[in-house]
Amino acid sequence: MQIKFSLNYFTAPYEELKAVIKAQKPVIITLKSDGCGNCSASLQISSFTEEPVYYYAVYENGLEKRREYPFPPRRINCAAVPEDYTLNLKDAWRDTPPFCPLYSSAFSRESGAAGKLPTYNKTLILKAYAPQLKENQTLKLCGADKNLGEWHISRALPMQKTALNEWTIALNAEGLPRTLEFKFIAVSEDKILWQQGRNNLINSDVKNKEILVKRDFYPSFELPSPRAAGIVLPVFSLKSESSFGAGDFGDLKKLADWAAACGQKIIQILPINDTSITGTWTDSYPYNSISIYAFHPMYMDLKALGPLSNKSIEDWFSREQKRLNALSQVNYEEVNLLKRSYIKMAFEEQHRKVFKTEEYQKFFEENKDWLRPYAAFRYLRNKFNTPNFRQWPQYKVYDRAEIAELTSPKSKVYREIALYYYTQYNLHRQLLDAASYARSKGIIIKGDIPIGISRDSVEAWTEPHYFNLDSQAGAPPDDFSVNGQNWGFPTYNWEAMAKDGYSWWKKRFKKMAEYFDAYRIDHVLGFFRIWEIPLNSVHGLLGQFSPALPMDANETARFGFNFRQEYLNPRIDEALLKELFGGKAQEVKEKFLMPSGKGFYAMRTEFDTQRKVEEHFSGRTDKESLILKERLYSLISNVLFVRDKKNSGLYHPRISALSSAAFKALDDGQKRAYTNLYNHYFYHRHNDFWKSQAMAKLPALVSSTRMLACAEDLGMIPACVPEVMDALQILSLEVQRMPKSPLQRFGDTSKYPQLSVCTVSTHDMSTLRGWWKEDAKQTQAFYNEVLGKQGSAPKEASAEICEEVIKRNLASPSMLCILSYQDWLSTDGRLRAADIDGERINIPANPRHYWRYRMNHTIEELSAARALNTKIKSLIAESGRL
Repeated sequence: MQIKFSLNYFTAPYEELKAVIKAQKPVIITLKSDGCGNCSASLQISSFTEEPVYYYAVYENGLEKRREYPFPPRRINCAAVPEDYTLNLKDAWRDTPPFCPLYSSAFSRESGAAGKLPTYNKTLILKAYAPQLKENQTLKLCGADKNLGEWHISRALPMQKTALNEWTIALNAEGLPRTLEFKFIAVSEDKILWQQGRNNLINSDVKNKEILVKRDFYPSFELPSPRAAGIVLPVFSLKSESSFGAGDFGDLKKLADWAAACGQKIIQILPINDTSITGTWTDSYPYNSISIYAFHPMYMDLKALGPLSNKSIEDWFSREQKRLNALSQVNYEEVNLLKRSYIKMAFEEQHRKVFKTEEYQKFFEENKDWLRPYAAFRYLRNKFNTPNFRQWPQYKVYDRAEIAELTSPKSKVYREIALYYYTQYNLHRQLLDAASYARSKGIIIKGDIPIGISRDSVEAWTEPHYFNLDSQAGAPPDDFSVNGQNWGFPTYNWEAMAKDGYSWWKKRFKKMAEYFDAYRIDHVLGFFRIWEIPLNSVHGLLGQFSPALPMDANETARFGFNFRQEYLNPRIDEALLKELFGGKAQEVKEKFLMPSGKGFYAMRTEFDTQRKVEEHFSGRTDKESLILKERLYSLISNVLFVRDKKNSGLYHPRISALSSAAFKALDDGQKRAYTNLYNHYFYHRHNDFWKSQAMAKLPALVSSTRMLACAEDLGMIPACVPEVMDALQILSLEVQRMPKSPLQRFGDTSKYPQLSVCTVSTHDMSTLRGWWKEDAKQTQAFYNEVLGKQGSAPKEASAEICEEVIKRNLASPSMLCILSYQDWLSTDGRLRAADIDGERINIPANPRHYWRYRMNHTIEELSAARALNTKIKSLIAESGRL
């Protein structure tokens, strides 16, 4: 049998177009171009033992450079093809297909049964992809030719469902006109819908003993897009009667029961990876993990491990569980200490039996590449009492052979290593079970992919070439933090990652896809550019975008601005010192500053970076010291430009410099010039550049799994971001209090994009009730302009006001409306928490925030709250999201 591949595609002279067949023995063939974009190749085979999937990819220097979108998968339907026939596959390069989110596992899970298609002397096979169709609808084909029904619906030809969202028909090409005109029809018992848009026109010229396959049809129908509602809550915040002071994977199943009963379809969680760095409450920050694969032991459902053999010890743990579970907030240190003690005891009793099971051995074999280094890292962190591997006396430089020996069953410390295997295996089983249970209830779980990793992590140790360990990632100033955010993570070495096709990210995504059907890309702007901050800075103001296009002195001159080297140094004069320090200005000058001439000052060498100032004030927690430290940080940040990290002769305008004392000291002409330069740099200069950066990374990543891609795209958003997200059909995040347009004070929920997730508040914000009381003027404007109410806004958001705000979000066009537990409960005056401020999960401006929020009711109490549950289900039903 001969297989022909052909499609129209223009490659660069140094590129090759290849068809990649994913069979038991993969086959890669190169397509030749005729110079006009027509590319083709042939393959002679006896048979495949299966019906393999194939795709097209562009190669450069023998490496895959880009790949077409893989869903829905292309299959070579060769099982029924006679040996002497030619299978002619006429394809088109596939970018992100229409209705891309509907191909995700969040919306499509069943695969459809592939039936046998008839074969004629001349066979024309048409394949259409219709993810819009509902369960009660089928697809038919109707056209101008008499063989296609002459546009009579009653004579339309039924198509066969052959795969997920794929419909196929095999036509006898004998007697068909050379140009075939047709449309697809969606048919149900009570409704018939014609394909929207123009008629399809194809060349149906088929040779003898040939099967011509044309598959790239994506009919659109006038059908409502699916819309769903859900809840977002960190796993540690869950609270059931069996919780051990913090939520666990077992609690996810109980939350799924409640969500399903209320008509919700999604549970969104925060990151769940292991963050065990210091062993203290500072590890509660879920976005600073030591492994991108390993789960946090805190999320282990101890009851699922089974009881300990020693009944008195088991009873003691039971009493401790009740004590910790009665707390209104998570006691991170106690919960983790006791849970790990229990896990270790269970390990001692169970590991020999568990490790012999086929299920465990399969898990270990599939995960050993990350599991061994992780277990070694945890062991060495405890042995040397620090996660900073650079300070370890041994193994500070990762060596695969050495770690293989350390983690071998023959190793003297294998028992200590194996504890981490046992822990991760059980966490894997429990999350897999929770996800499967949720799906059985019609609920999908949406995960969270942090943008960064800890610089003291397994990945920084084992794969340092992927990271810039001499810098730290963060975010420029925004509504969350006027000084920007410094996350402390190393930034990514994207050049190194590109060399192997971003395999680091693809493996990460594929691991998540084992458990989740949707995911949130934390700080998606990091794939366009990241805010890179020097290691010697505490605040984010002295950062620069990376990658970026810095300026030299000649370019600043073209804006009319006279660049001087002094603009790279803090501008400190008497007026600024008096403004910041008042009566303590003289004391500050004597201790921290030195004269630099002409009435100006410079920081003393021992205090000339924010990290040096931080070290000086280390351990001081009194209010006066904290204020002084922050104001010294402000002095150091008072510059107009920062030097480019890679080229000392190039510069970046300092973010938020227009409100700085250094800017105010310029004359009016230089202020105008600097303002023009600043606006050009931050709002216009990089759009095309950053778009190309994102399009080099994101397509391969979002198409590496069938998870639904959602993004957190809040903050300082370049104009290219919505363009890229629309092109890749990544769902944006819409928050009414943070509109995307600078011309709006509040977002218009009725005009949210369909490809979006809308919410009232995120974990980085105050809840709806908290926001209501933050700014009286803002609340008054919202009350009058958005809610359309007359008179003065009440001081607190009543249950009725909260319900109205939630109704507007539910009624939006957004595909998903995912609300926090706190905002859902705000609609019930009896059940919502008394302590409004205590409902906040995180304060981004505080890098040492304690993440310890817990539900104010158990899930069991929530499930019994009939009035609330009926209200939520009614609100969802009224919005059309049920």
